[in-house]
Amino acid sequence: MAELTRRHLMAGAAGAGLVSQLSAPAIAQAFPARPIQLIVPWGAGGGTDATARIVGALLEKEFGQPVNVVNRTGGSGVVGHQAISGGAPDGYTIGMITVEITMMHWQGLTQLNPDSYTPLALMNEDPPGVQVINTSPYADVKALAAAIKANPGKLKASGTGQGGIWHLALVGWLGAMGLPANAVPWVPSNGAAPAMQDLAAGGIDLVTCSVPEAKAMLDAGRARSLAIMAGERNPQFPNVPTLKEAMGIDYSVGAWRGIAAPKGLPGPIAERYTAALKKINESKEFRDFMSARGFGIKWADAGGFAKFMADGNAAMGVAMKAAGLAKSA
Repeated sequence: MAELTRRHLMAGAAGAGLVSQLSAPAIAQAFPARPIQLIVPWGAGGGTDATARIVGALLEKEFGQPVNVVNRTGGSGVVGHQAISGGAPDGYTIGMITVEITMMHWQGLTQLNPDSYTPLALMNEDPPGVQVINTSPYADVKALAAAIKANPGKLKASGTGQGGIWHLALVGWLGAMGLPANAVPWVPSNGAAPAMQDLAAGGIDLVTCSVPEAKAMLDAGRARSLAIMAGERNPQFPNVPTLKEAMGIDYSVGAWRGIAAPKGLPGPIAERYTAALKKINESKEFRDFMSARGFGIKWADAGGFAKFMADGNAAMGVAMKAAGLAKSA
């Protein structure tokens, strides 16, 4: 009797395993059965919001279910990123996480980090350029770098608030040249637009922000972009060299946006998302939308996105420690 019971248990276990194997594609096939919430940690009308809304609209076409974009702002991005992480891992809550997830925990703002999510896909990256006023005496970035080295503390820069992504981009570039973070004092601003206005007025000497954000001033002939902190040139600004081309410095950084879900999302659903997002990233509609706004397009699948975030997280830690802004490990 005991042997019969043992055989029944073994058979039941084998059957359960078979059902589990068969249910994986079935889970993906049935998903989604109701509307999806796409959380954005930043305000309506900004670049992250715009990118999330085009992704959401195209996901609706792929999945045949409404994708509702919800802006959850506050806490320098903490509130929205927490809402994404804290959702149920069932595929019906996803979000657009941004570069700040590799920064906020270093500043002691939250314990959230890239490992707090199920990464699905990297969709976009906008590296910073080094912008100067059109009348600047520095013809190229090598001349600017030489002036910084010769006169540490004299030239001033801006582009965002203290400890923001463009500030850390400057710190990283200075570090790559063997210079301390204070070699170029940072003047905090409420974003790239006011910083570019200050540059044009002569209040600062350089701005490190994405080239698309500087586009209006560049097109008006009021500023010049000397280099881009990226591995390759931006196709929309083909005349702007990379730091490696211009200086031999292999340093790149950028503001990025990707789609993630709460940690623990079932594999079949995650794979379905990644496949759909790849199709969206390659679509003419998405690429035309991003190009019209000057946003960079970058793709990485779930594994590539996880590595991308891990590398960025380490780099941000180095930059924040150099700038004296790190409050935690």
